[in-house]
Amino acid sequence: MKKNLILCAAVLLVLATPAISLACTNYLVTKGASVDGSTMITYAADSHVLYGELYHWNAGEHPEGTMIDVYEWDTGKYLGKIKQAPRTYNVVGNMNEYQVAIGETTYGGRGELVDTTGIIDYGSLIYLTLQRSRSAREAIKVMAELVSEYGYYSSGESFSIADKDEVWFMELIGKGVGNKGAVWVALRIPDGYVSGHANQARITTFPLENKKTSISSKHLDKIFEPAIEVVYAADVISFAREKGWYEGKDKNFSFSDTYAPVSFGGARFCEIRVWTMFNQVSSGMENYWEYVKGNIAHADKFEDGTENPNKYATNRMPLWIKPEKKVSNHDLMMYMRDYLQGTELDMSKDFGAGPHGLPYRWRPLTWKVDGITYVNERATATQQTGFSFVTQSRNWLPDAIGGIIWWGVDDANTSVYMPMYSSITKVPHNFERGNGAMMKWSETSGFWIFNLVSNLSYTRYNMIQPDVEKVRNQLEADFIERTASVDAAALKLFQEDKAKALAFLTDYSCDQGARTFNAYKTLHQELFMKYMDGNVKTRVEGQQNPDVKQPGYSEQFLRKIVEETGEKLKAGSADH
Repeated sequence: MKKNLILCAAVLLVLATPAISLACTNYLVTKGASVDGSTMITYAADSHVLYGELYHWNAGEHPEGTMIDVYEWDTGKYLGKIKQAPRTYNVVGNMNEYQVAIGETTYGGRGELVDTTGIIDYGSLIYLTLQRSRSAREAIKVMAELVSEYGYYSSGESFSIADKDEVWFMELIGKGVGNKGAVWVALRIPDGYVSGHANQARITTFPLENKKTSISSKHLDKIFEPAIEVVYAADVISFAREKGWYEGKDKNFSFSDTYAPVSFGGARFCEIRVWTMFNQVSSGMENYWEYVKGNIAHADKFEDGTENPNKYATNRMPLWIKPEKKVSNHDLMMYMRDYLQGTELDMSKDFGAGPHGLPYRWRPLTWKVDGITYVNERATATQQTGFSFVTQSRNWLPDAIGGIIWWGVDDANTSVYMPMYSSITKVPHNFERGNGAMMKWSETSGFWIFNLVSNLSYTRYNMIQPDVEKVRNQLEADFIERTASVDAAALKLFQEDKAKALAFLTDYSCDQGARTFNAYKTLHQELFMKYMDGNVKTRVEGQQNPDVKQPGYSEQFLRKIVEETGEKLKAGSADH
């Protein structure tokens, strides 16, 4: 499938057939699990060809009969026309003026279910839905109706959907050419819990319509009833039966195991990223370590003694967990920077990290020596991120003030999460669409200045990255500390005149974007001067020349050189 080579492709790796992974990561936090009572989701849009820019659509009114063109988000391919909504809402990145936020990860699933005649791809589905929804429940309804009416063009997808009160997890996959629409399941995450997904379908069994809390798509209008916690396509099980993919009782039907069974790669490259976040907030996650390393267990029966005819994996992680400590927006920023540190798979510790402890490996994800396949780890933080974010939806504030998307470009470890209020009427010039492109340089582009810094850091990571983190951490600390006072000032203006409040928040958000760009432009200049030519230079007050150190390489790296070169580089008796 073309999408597997473009953006957020699922890892479908088996050892005999290595696959390319360009993946994304989402973490989901309900208001009862957050420090301040906000709902939060994260998203890293990871792709080697995605140019990081902050999308924006203004709110609008549209005459009846208006049609709009749909282009595939990954490639720009024209897919067709659909009806425009009578009213659309302001959208900043992946969040709208009503504090609705949506993220995604692609799990791929059964390849034959891609409908190449569909008009709605997963990216368009997100941004069309954000323009048309005032709550997470409405977003699910809109998404289901769009793919039903126009067909679903993409492969299998997991979605994070949040508003100021609830967080939902939805998984969806098409039905193939000739079967317009999709099969899907959406679950409300219980308040006080956290969840995550990272390119592996995770919804297994779910309550069916015989319970008051569950409805099928036949009764989609009931989704707004507060008691409803589970919504699913009416044919999600029957379609699998027709295809011969499922036999057994309805209650044992697993969406993930039927439409996207977990493989070695689905665990090792995908589920492991969910595990790292769960492991930060809850004890006992070591019980799933073997699973996320790719050692998948199967059994003939489930724990309750019922048959497991499809041989589903039985050692999978739970879909959500209750954290032992509440999670802040800053916590989520740091979780997005995880590279498996503190585990045996920490890539900064083996020889592949080079002499300076680089925690990344260049693609491909798998490689062979003497006919044996080996892997590079796929951590949450990765060099090929286009953009990433942490959203906050806060129900104690008016919608115009409550929504913040903490947004940044490039590798999350070097990126700065800048506060962009979701009601702003324009975005910072340094990050707006059209200011540069993946193969078009712009001197004022935030994406390019962040890549200059990150790629310089990769050359001597253990030396340069700490300098980057000082600037990154100070900016984010300042932004977070200011939030309460910015909220208060905006609220005071809002009570007088909403337009003034929006103008204030727009100016503030744009100023922080410009401030961040300028800080990183200066940072790149200073880093280049300090670390040029393998040296480490430090200014000395009152002295023309800086202090110069030449730290060389790590002992581990030098020992490997000696092992490989033997006596060739050994110095003679003369002391040089």
